[in-house]
Amino acid sequence: MAQVLADIPPVDDERILAAWGGGEDAALWKIDGRRLGVLTVDFITPVVDDPYVWGQAAAANSISDVFAMGGRPIVALNIVGFPTKQLELDVLKKILAGGLSKTRESGAFLVGGHSVQDDEPKYGLAVYGEVDADKIWRTAGAREGDVLILTKPLGTGIAVTGIKADMADPRTAAEAERWMTALNDLPPRLSDADGLHRAVHAATDVTGFGLTGHVLDMLGRDEKRLGLRLSLRDVPLIEGVLGLANMGLIPEGAYRNRAAYEDRVEYEASPGRAEIDVLFDPQTSGGLLLAVSAESAEAMLQACRKAGFDRAAQIGVFVPNGGKIIIG
Repeated sequence: MAQVLADIPPVDDERILAAWGGGEDAALWKIDGRRLGVLTVDFITPVVDDPYVWGQAAAANSISDVFAMGGRPIVALNIVGFPTKQLELDVLKKILAGGLSKTRESGAFLVGGHSVQDDEPKYGLAVYGEVDADKIWRTAGAREGDVLILTKPLGTGIAVTGIKADMADPRTAAEAERWMTALNDLPPRLSDADGLHRAVHAATDVTGFGLTGHVLDMLGRDEKRLGLRLSLRDVPLIEGVLGLANMGLIPEGAYRNRAAYEDRVEYEASPGRAEIDVLFDPQTSGGLLLAVSAESAEAMLQACRKAGFDRAAQIGVFVPNGGKIIIG
């Protein structure tokens, strides 16, 4: 995609704070001296057989980028591709009902959308939200000594591959569905009084580029960028995904991610092949990655768990090493 966009002139307007460059999670612009607008769009193909659950997961995935920038979603539009000749319209009704349930849960209004005939079902949302200028979370901006917190366990890509092959344990499938349909609605749950919102120096969510790709986005692009020392044993995983990975149930996207990013990964430990695969596993509606000041880390973990992210964990520390991930 970088090659495709290379010849398209970048946006040149002082009101625009983020567009397609820079690795940000959504478009960002100034509304006034205090308010910033956040606009994002995302859609996915089916990840589970249940159309209602898929609608929930797709909506949570789409809304996530607003939360990843510290904002609150306000309004959303459906984006639908559907094979009306192959599937009953009742299936589409269930997909849209699932999306509506998560949009309402997020506090946003679902007010319409657009649909096209498509041979493969696709569903997602265009989402508009806002964030106060002094509460914005950007993808880069971590500081030396900050800790990295991950709010959800990894492994949805591998779990979905196992589910589609009818080889995933029911507990693995249930946990994957739980986390894919869980909103990343941490920002509105943080109290202004405890200062935790401002203790986050950088943030993003884990989606198609996997944990490794999204961590590298957080490290920035300048020559003096930080690196991350990642503690593999502290990374939370969905139950059963290592077993599925050992059976070779790896999504194609994990191989693409590994080819793209592994040259910036160093291994101090000797992880197994399955553990490495999980680090590159593309996620659907994955968790938030938060670069938090060390003194606020424990309070942030407690806030995450209070908000329902009971698998949230500190998984690494930002260090000066030129933009690499050190796996220990």
